[in-house]
Amino acid sequence: MSFKKNKYKIVKSPLSAEVIRFIYDYFLLKRKVAQTFIEQKYISGFTTDWGVWGDTQIKETYSHYADIVMECLLDKLVPIMEKNTGLKLVPTYSYARIYKKGDELLRHRDRKSCAVSATMFLGGDPWAIFIDPTGKRGAKGIAVKQKPGDILIYSGCDLEHWREPLKEKSHCQVFLHYNEKNSSELKYDKREHLGLPEYFRNVYFEEGKKTHWWDEASQSWRQAVEKDPFKDD
Repeated sequence: MSFKKNKYKIVKSPLSAEVIRFIYDYFLLKRKVAQTFIEQKYISGFTTDWGVWGDTQIKETYSHYADIVMECLLDKLVPIMEKNTGLKLVPTYSYARIYKKGDELLRHRDRKSCAVSATMFLGGDPWAIFIDPTGKRGAKGIAVKQKPGDILIYSGCDLEHWREPLKEKSHCQVFLHYNEKNSSELKYDKREHLGLPEYFRNVYFEEGKKTHWWDEASQSWRQAVEKDPFKDD
């Protein structure tokens, strides 16, 4: 199957079952830790650094923009993504969720940072994702069923995709988003590097100059960090 022709492709797990299980167990534990932190008021319920319960798409469900492990996965899969798409790619961002019974992902297309996307099933109950390969709005679409580790690569900005209400207990997956290298302005989703939280998306790069959203006080703090002798080169 040609990705360039069909705008989607199914790839059997490129990673070992042990690695996939490790990532799944890790993310389950992270959710548990985050929940404990919030319940014991160690962190604010409004912070996003440990993930959130509810975003604009799925309410009261744990999700995480740019979890460090998921960002490493995003980066390490670049060669596999390039091989299966025939495109030269740069990573933009990752987004992981642990869906619960009754959750539904409404039919939609993605923003520009998701031009070439992949959804990887990490663990839990199988749950089909639907995709419309015609590119037409409202078409019936096809159901794609995955085993843990399997990847559905698709053109997120062109093809509508969705999930019907989950009938089982839970489903854990991660979205891995990329752009073509000629769209370098969207590299890392406009963050300085991978792993940074979503609020770092307000950092812009123009001809080597960095323009930041933070105020002068934060600029001073950043200068101190840059002088840190323990900072990686």
